[in-house]
Amino acid sequence: MTIIKTNKTVQVIISALLFITVWQLMIWVGGYEEALLPSPFTVANSLWELLITGELLTHLQVSFFRFLAGYLVAVLLAVTLGLFLGRSPLVWAILDPIVQVIRPVAPIAWTPFIVLWFGIGSIPAMIIIFIAAFFPVLLSTVSAVRKVDPIYLKVAENLEVKGSSLLFKIIFPAAFPSIANGLHMALGTAWIFLVAGEMVGAQSGLGYFIIDSRNALDLDHVLAGILVIGLTGLLLDRGIRLFERWVEKQWGIESK
Repeated sequence: MTIIKTNKTVQVIISALLFITVWQLMIWVGGYEEALLPSPFTVANSLWELLITGELLTHLQVSFFRFLAGYLVAVLLAVTLGLFLGRSPLVWAILDPIVQVIRPVAPIAWTPFIVLWFGIGSIPAMIIIFIAAFFPVLLSTVSAVRKVDPIYLKVAENLEVKGSSLLFKIIFPAAFPSIANGLHMALGTAWIFLVAGEMVGAQSGLGYFIIDSRNALDLDHVLAGILVIGLTGLLLDRGIRLFERWVEKQWGIESK
Protein backbone atom coordinates (compact mmCIF):
# COMPACT_ATOMS: atom_id res chain seq x y z
CA MET A 1 0.00 0.00 0.00
CA THR A 2 2.89 2.37 0.80
CA ILE A 3 4.40 1.81 -2.65
CA ILE A 4 1.07 2.49 -4.36
CA LYS A 5 0.54 5.69 -2.39
CA THR A 6 4.10 6.83 -3.13
CA ASN A 7 3.65 6.17 -6.83
CA LYS A 8 0.41 8.15 -6.88
CA THR A 9 2.09 11.03 -5.08
CA VAL A 10 4.95 11.02 -7.56
CA GLN A 11 2.47 10.94 -10.46
CA VAL A 12 0.62 13.97 -9.10
CA ILE A 13 3.89 15.87 -8.67
CA ILE A 14 5.01 14.98 -12.20
CA SER A 15 1.63 16.06 -13.61
CA ALA A 16 1.79 19.39 -11.78
CA LEU A 17 5.36 20.05 -12.93
CA LEU A 18 4.45 19.14 -16.52
CA PHE A 19 1.46 21.49 -16.43
CA ILE A 20 3.54 24.38 -15.05
CA THR A 21 6.32 23.72 -17.57
CA VAL A 22 3.94 23.77 -20.55
CA TRP A 23 2.34 26.92 -19.17
CA GLN A 24 5.70 28.69 -18.87
CA LEU A 25 6.84 27.47 -22.29
CA MET A 26 3.70 28.96 -23.86
CA ILE A 27 4.68 32.33 -22.40
CA TRP A 28 8.27 32.09 -23.65
CA VAL A 29 7.48 30.69 -27.11
CA GLY A 30 4.50 32.99 -27.69
CA GLY A 31 6.30 36.01 -26.29
CA TYR A 32 3.28 36.95 -24.20
CA GLU A 33 3.60 39.85 -21.81
CA GLU A 34 2.65 39.40 -18.17
CA ALA A 35 -0.49 41.47 -18.73
CA LEU A 36 -1.72 39.07 -21.42
CA LEU A 37 -0.74 35.72 -19.88
CA PRO A 38 0.46 35.83 -16.26
CA SER A 39 3.21 33.39 -15.31
CA PRO A 40 2.65 30.46 -12.92
CA PHE A 41 4.59 32.31 -10.21
CA THR A 42 2.42 35.43 -10.55
CA VAL A 43 -0.79 33.41 -10.43
CA ALA A 44 0.44 31.39 -7.45
CA ASN A 45 1.26 34.62 -5.62
CA SER A 46 -2.17 36.09 -6.43
CA LEU A 47 -3.87 32.87 -5.38
CA TRP A 48 -2.07 32.95 -2.05
CA GLU A 49 -3.05 36.59 -1.45
CA LEU A 50 -6.68 35.86 -2.34
CA LEU A 51 -6.74 32.92 0.05
CA ILE A 52 -5.16 34.97 2.84
CA THR A 53 -7.68 37.80 2.44
CA GLY A 54 -10.51 35.26 2.24
CA GLU A 55 -12.01 36.79 -0.91
CA LEU A 56 -11.66 33.66 -3.02
CA LEU A 57 -12.81 31.36 -0.22
CA THR A 58 -15.96 33.45 0.19
CA HIS A 59 -16.83 33.04 -3.50
CA LEU A 60 -15.96 29.33 -3.33
CA GLN A 61 -18.29 28.79 -0.37
CA VAL A 62 -21.14 30.50 -2.21
CA SER A 63 -20.57 28.42 -5.35
CA PHE A 64 -20.26 25.21 -3.35
CA PHE A 65 -23.54 25.86 -1.53
CA ARG A 66 -25.35 26.52 -4.81
CA PHE A 67 -23.83 23.42 -6.34
CA LEU A 68 -24.83 21.13 -3.46
CA ALA A 69 -28.37 22.51 -3.33
CA GLY A 70 -29.02 22.12 -7.06
CA TYR A 71 -27.15 18.84 -7.47
CA LEU A 72 -28.65 17.01 -4.49
CA VAL A 73 -32.22 18.02 -5.34
CA ALA A 74 -31.66 16.92 -8.96
CA VAL A 75 -30.19 13.57 -7.88
CA LEU A 76 -32.96 12.81 -5.39
CA LEU A 77 -35.73 13.66 -7.84
CA ALA A 78 -34.07 12.01 -10.85
CA VAL A 79 -33.30 8.76 -9.01
CA THR A 80 -36.79 8.55 -7.54
CA LEU A 81 -38.48 9.22 -10.89
CA GLY A 82 -36.02 6.94 -12.69
CA LEU A 83 -36.87 4.03 -10.41
CA PHE A 84 -40.58 4.37 -11.10
CA LEU A 85 -40.23 5.11 -14.83
CA GLY A 86 -37.84 2.23 -15.28
CA ARG A 87 -40.56 -0.05 -13.95
CA SER A 88 -43.25 1.58 -16.12
CA PRO A 89 -42.32 0.93 -19.78
CA LEU A 90 -45.53 2.45 -21.15
CA VAL A 91 -45.19 5.71 -19.22
CA TRP A 92 -41.50 5.96 -20.13
CA ALA A 93 -42.30 5.34 -23.81
CA ILE A 94 -44.56 8.41 -23.70
CA LEU A 95 -42.13 10.62 -21.78
CA ASP A 96 -38.91 9.52 -23.47
CA PRO A 97 -39.37 11.64 -26.65
CA ILE A 98 -40.02 14.73 -24.52
CA VAL A 99 -36.92 14.06 -22.43
CA GLN A 100 -34.80 13.50 -25.54
CA VAL A 101 -35.93 16.83 -27.00
CA ILE A 102 -35.22 18.84 -23.84
CA ARG A 103 -32.05 17.03 -22.75
CA PRO A 104 -29.69 18.30 -25.52
CA VAL A 105 -30.56 21.93 -24.81
CA ALA A 106 -27.72 23.49 -22.84
CA PRO A 107 -28.98 24.61 -19.40
CA ILE A 108 -27.45 28.04 -19.96
CA ALA A 109 -29.87 28.52 -22.89
CA TRP A 110 -32.70 28.78 -20.36
CA THR A 111 -30.97 31.67 -18.58
CA PRO A 112 -33.07 34.50 -20.11
CA PHE A 113 -36.29 32.90 -18.84
CA ILE A 114 -34.80 31.86 -15.49
CA VAL A 115 -33.53 35.37 -14.81
CA LEU A 116 -36.87 36.91 -15.85
CA TRP A 117 -38.81 34.53 -13.60
CA PHE A 118 -36.49 34.36 -10.58
CA GLY A 119 -34.32 37.47 -10.85
CA ILE A 120 -30.58 37.37 -10.17
CA GLY A 121 -28.79 35.71 -7.28
CA SER A 122 -28.46 32.14 -6.09
CA ILE A 123 -31.75 30.67 -7.33
CA PRO A 124 -31.02 31.00 -11.09
CA ALA A 125 -27.63 29.31 -10.61
CA MET A 126 -29.25 26.50 -8.60
CA ILE A 127 -31.87 25.95 -11.30
CA ILE A 128 -29.18 25.76 -13.98
CA ILE A 129 -27.30 23.19 -11.88
CA PHE A 130 -30.53 21.25 -11.38
CA ILE A 131 -31.20 21.09 -15.13
CA ALA A 132 -27.59 20.10 -15.87
CA ALA A 133 -27.62 17.25 -13.32
CA PHE A 134 -31.19 16.00 -13.67
CA PHE A 135 -31.18 14.39 -17.11
CA PRO A 136 -27.93 12.36 -16.88
CA VAL A 137 -29.07 10.85 -13.59
CA LEU A 138 -32.62 10.23 -14.80
CA LEU A 139 -31.52 8.46 -17.99
CA SER A 140 -28.87 6.36 -16.24
CA THR A 141 -31.38 5.34 -13.55
CA VAL A 142 -34.07 4.33 -16.04
CA SER A 143 -31.54 2.34 -18.05
CA ALA A 144 -30.12 0.69 -14.93
CA VAL A 145 -33.55 -0.34 -13.64
CA ARG A 146 -34.50 -1.90 -16.97
CA LYS A 147 -31.29 -3.96 -16.90
CA VAL A 148 -31.70 -5.37 -13.38
CA ASP A 149 -31.17 -9.12 -13.30
CA PRO A 150 -34.62 -10.84 -13.46
CA ILE A 151 -33.45 -13.27 -10.80
CA TYR A 152 -33.60 -10.48 -8.21
CA LEU A 153 -37.19 -9.75 -9.21
CA LYS A 154 -38.17 -13.40 -8.99
CA VAL A 155 -36.66 -13.71 -5.52
CA ALA A 156 -38.49 -10.55 -4.43
CA GLU A 157 -41.73 -11.94 -5.83
CA ASN A 158 -41.27 -15.18 -3.91
CA LEU A 159 -40.64 -13.19 -0.74
CA GLU A 160 -43.69 -11.02 -1.51
CA VAL A 161 -41.66 -7.84 -1.60
CA LYS A 162 -43.71 -5.23 -3.48
CA GLY A 163 -44.23 -1.51 -4.00
CA SER A 164 -41.71 0.95 -2.63
CA SER A 165 -39.87 -1.79 -0.73
CA LEU A 166 -39.16 -3.54 -4.02
CA LEU A 167 -37.89 -0.33 -5.60
CA PHE A 168 -35.67 0.92 -2.81
CA LYS A 169 -34.54 -2.34 -1.17
CA ILE A 170 -34.07 -4.60 -4.20
CA ILE A 171 -34.00 -2.69 -7.48
CA PHE A 172 -32.08 0.40 -6.34
CA PRO A 173 -29.14 -1.52 -4.79
CA ALA A 174 -28.96 -3.79 -7.86
CA ALA A 175 -29.00 -0.81 -10.23
CA PHE A 176 -26.70 1.43 -8.20
CA PRO A 177 -23.40 0.64 -10.00
CA SER A 178 -24.93 1.83 -13.27
CA ILE A 179 -26.65 4.79 -11.61
CA ALA A 180 -23.25 5.83 -10.26
CA ASN A 181 -22.10 6.48 -13.83
CA GLY A 182 -24.89 9.02 -14.18
CA LEU A 183 -23.92 10.61 -10.87
CA HIS A 184 -20.37 11.12 -12.15
CA MET A 185 -21.54 12.60 -15.45
CA ALA A 186 -24.01 14.88 -13.68
CA LEU A 187 -21.39 16.03 -11.20
CA GLY A 188 -19.00 17.30 -13.87
CA THR A 189 -21.73 18.81 -16.01
CA ALA A 190 -23.38 20.57 -13.07
CA TRP A 191 -20.10 22.06 -11.85
CA ILE A 192 -19.31 23.39 -15.34
CA PHE A 193 -22.71 25.02 -15.75
CA LEU A 194 -22.64 26.41 -12.22
CA VAL A 195 -19.73 28.63 -13.20
CA ALA A 196 -21.44 29.57 -16.48
CA GLY A 197 -24.64 30.41 -14.63
CA GLU A 198 -22.80 32.61 -12.15
CA MET A 199 -21.26 34.54 -15.00
CA VAL A 200 -24.62 35.84 -16.19
CA GLY A 201 -27.05 35.71 -13.30
CA ALA A 202 -25.23 36.23 -10.02
CA GLN A 203 -23.35 38.83 -8.00
CA SER A 204 -21.12 36.35 -6.17
CA GLY A 205 -19.46 32.97 -6.66
CA LEU A 206 -16.49 31.79 -8.70
CA GLY A 207 -18.11 32.56 -12.05
CA TYR A 208 -18.86 36.11 -10.97
CA PHE A 209 -15.33 36.44 -9.54
CA ILE A 210 -13.80 35.51 -12.92
CA ILE A 211 -15.99 37.94 -14.87
CA ASP A 212 -15.38 40.72 -12.34
CA SER A 213 -11.61 40.11 -12.49
CA ARG A 214 -11.71 40.10 -16.28
CA ASN A 215 -13.52 43.44 -16.33
CA ALA A 216 -10.80 44.83 -14.04
CA LEU A 217 -8.11 43.29 -16.33
CA ASP A 218 -6.75 41.27 -13.40
CA LEU A 219 -5.90 38.22 -15.49
CA ASP A 220 -3.83 36.71 -12.69
CA HIS A 221 -7.02 36.64 -10.62
CA VAL A 222 -8.90 35.13 -13.56
CA LEU A 223 -6.39 32.28 -13.82
CA ALA A 224 -6.42 31.84 -10.04
CA GLY A 225 -10.19 31.44 -10.16
CA ILE A 226 -9.91 28.96 -13.04
CA LEU A 227 -7.39 26.87 -11.08
CA VAL A 228 -9.68 26.81 -8.04
CA ILE A 229 -12.60 25.70 -10.22
CA GLY A 230 -10.53 22.88 -11.70
CA LEU A 231 -9.13 21.70 -8.37
CA THR A 232 -12.56 21.84 -6.72
CA GLY A 233 -14.03 19.80 -9.57
CA LEU A 234 -11.29 17.20 -9.05
CA LEU A 235 -12.01 17.03 -5.31
CA LEU A 236 -15.75 16.68 -5.97
CA ASP A 237 -15.09 13.79 -8.35
CA ARG A 238 -12.87 12.05 -5.78
CA GLY A 239 -15.49 12.68 -3.10
CA ILE A 240 -18.31 11.05 -5.05
CA ARG A 241 -16.06 8.09 -5.82
CA LEU A 242 -15.47 7.59 -2.11
CA PHE A 243 -19.21 7.86 -1.48
CA GLU A 244 -19.88 5.29 -4.19
CA ARG A 245 -17.39 2.85 -2.67
CA TRP A 246 -18.89 3.37 0.80
CA VAL A 247 -22.40 2.62 -0.48
CA GLU A 248 -21.20 -0.46 -2.34
CA LYS A 249 -19.43 -1.67 0.80
CA GLN A 250 -22.60 -1.22 2.84
CA TRP A 251 -24.54 -3.32 0.33
CA GLY A 252 -21.80 -5.87 -0.16
CA ILE A 253 -21.19 -4.93 -3.80
CA GLU A 254 -17.67 -5.59 -5.05
CA SER A 255 -16.00 -2.65 -6.77
CA LYS A 256 -14.72 -3.39 -10.22
